[in-house]
Amino acid sequence: MNKQVGLQETWRWFGPNDEVSLQSIRQAGAKGIVSALHQIPHGDLWPLDELKKRAGLIAAAGLEWKIVESIPVHEKIKTRTGNYQKLLDNYRQSLTNVAACGVQTVCYNFMPVLDWTRTKLDYRLDDGSKALRFDLTDLAVFDLYILRRNGAEADYPDSILEAAEAKFRSSSHEWLNALSDIVLMGVPGEASTTPESLLENIEIYKDIGHEVLRENLFYFLESVMDTCARNNISMTIHPDDPPFDILGLPRIASRKEDLIRIINGVDHPSNGICFCTGSLGAGKENDLPDILKAVGARVYFAHLRNVHKEPDGSFYEATHLGGDVDMYKVVKELIYIQSGREEPLPFRPDHGHQILDDLNKQTFPGYSAIGRLKGLAELRGLAMGIQRSEELITS
Repeated sequence: MNKQVGLQETWRWFGPNDEVSLQSIRQAGAKGIVSALHQIPHGDLWPLDELKKRAGLIAAAGLEWKIVESIPVHEKIKTRTGNYQKLLDNYRQSLTNVAACGVQTVCYNFMPVLDWTRTKLDYRLDDGSKALRFDLTDLAVFDLYILRRNGAEADYPDSILEAAEAKFRSSSHEWLNALSDIVLMGVPGEASTTPESLLENIEIYKDIGHEVLRENLFYFLESVMDTCARNNISMTIHPDDPPFDILGLPRIASRKEDLIRIINGVDHPSNGICFCTGSLGAGKENDLPDILKAVGARVYFAHLRNVHKEPDGSFYEATHLGGDVDMYKVVKELIYIQSGREEPLPFRPDHGHQILDDLNKQTFPGYSAIGRLKGLAELRGLAMGIQRSEELITS
């Protein structure tokens, strides 16, 4: 085992408007920052002066900007329509500008239209804390009765259709409006989509499907690999969240086979994986330690969180060590991967319950301070225990 270099603790910070300050992040024990220019519209160039301002704020707080999450991939790049070549030019220049500020890892996703999707942001647990939840019945209510997508009925089993109808009939307008807002919301700090835009894009993706979307991903990666190589940048794709098709939209980064195809499809050292245990963990068939063994050589970043899965595909986000994901085995494998590298493998505590004083605060969903601090402390302790045990065995 490498006794000198371990996993590196990072923390997602949404910029100056984030209620969690950089000073608080240092006190939580993180060393590096994961951030992005969320104020820049998707597809626009990230100006070098704005990037330098963000890097300067982070450095002044005694931290290091380690990862960009993310430079969003515009829908026209995903569909290869319209002015996608101009958008690719902007993306390549944004990568160059990011590298000029010392950042060499970029996390991105290739999910059509929507980013991560939940149906409830304040699911109350037995101890009074609040978690994020994805409920398939609630999604069906949105799909069938709010969005009114053509052919949506075929995508749900009869039990979900019956439950969704009953829930729709018993729900208030206020609840239905809140559900719509949650499903349509984007990344904190970025614009939400609209039902009209979502329906329009769903029609576009009907003709694209899984295979063409995968080809478009390969085209995107091939278009940026030279820029990445010149600037020593690693691209890390974030798995689909949830890891299955929703609302008629195809998903292509949901299982081990998907991630292997992405790595092999553009076989370049800069083409990597962000290993998100929460996204992959929500898949009923996904064996996370097995997936990590298969793609670990290209894992350059990790999101560590946990989920409790339900038989119908619903899930809620658990404590970092308390859900269905075997976090011990995952962290042990990450430490093994790290032992063969000279640079630390960064991870961040992904999401966190609203607990204690944060229950009375308005924070970005999943990104309150104390729940993530608790998760980071647990993960740091787990990693240290595993690493020290391995060192004793091999010494």
